[in-house]
Amino acid sequence: MPEINQPFWLPSSESQSNLPVLHFVHGNSFPTGTYSVFLTQLKSHYQIRALEMHGHNPVFPVTDCWPELCKELIASIEAGKSTQPVILLGHSLGGMLSLMVAKMRPDLVKCVVMLDSPVVAGWRAAVLRVAKIFGLENYFGPAKFSKKRRKSWASPEEAYQHFFTKPAFAIWPEQVLRDYIQYGTEPYPKGVTLRFKRDIETSIYRTLPHIISRFTSLPFPVPIGFICGTTSEECRQAGIYHTQQLVGENFEWIEGGHLYPLESPEQAAQKAHAMIQKLLGN
Repeated sequence: MPEINQPFWLPSSESQSNLPVLHFVHGNSFPTGTYSVFLTQLKSHYQIRALEMHGHNPVFPVTDCWPELCKELIASIEAGKSTQPVILLGHSLGGMLSLMVAKMRPDLVKCVVMLDSPVVAGWRAAVLRVAKIFGLENYFGPAKFSKKRRKSWASPEEAYQHFFTKPAFAIWPEQVLRDYIQYGTEPYPKGVTLRFKRDIETSIYRTLPHIISRFTSLPFPVPIGFICGTTSEECRQAGIYHTQQLVGENFEWIEGGHLYPLESPEQAAQKAHAMIQKLLGN
């Protein structure tokens, strides 16, 4: 298993060295290994690179609007020493970081595909900013749930059974949930505990950027696309108007909720590959 804060490279053969580089960025609380089934579907088309867990390196702490997380993503891209700009593919948190980094450093990026990472702008961004000013960010959205999330179990199997009983996880293919237990937990004196620290997960939710409109001015410097889950609560709450304004005709739907890359990894990979090819004009 990759060590925390070390690059996560899916093994590739020498014959794949000429394939374009796809740099994947995970969603909040789900280490990259959780997406193994999804990413494996893309191996024949791309060299897959990623950081195993964002937000856990004290050199790049979680701060308001995520400037250090953007720096961490830039550093992880540069660590790959790619001789060509990379394709950025990000889910949720990862899609938003990919958007911001592509605007900041377009020289590093060939195109961006955001997987259910809606742009929070307009009046919703204003509400988010006011909530932060008055210290209310802990009382709405995912943060109010993540700060209370159970984080330890007596064994990996007990952890598996715990998540399997949750409706959001029960619809995942078994291997995806097994990967989450393998890559998402670590040994603990009384069993296993979550690798992605609960306080960091909550801090990421609390510091959601309210300044994203600074990064969405057109024309965007690289091709960018968005794939939205048909039943995504996150997209419903954030709205999709500003996202559609950003990506234009490169907006697609896929059956599923916010976690569709984990719910339906094969279909999600097919959609992502098709969008990348569209953006690159292939």
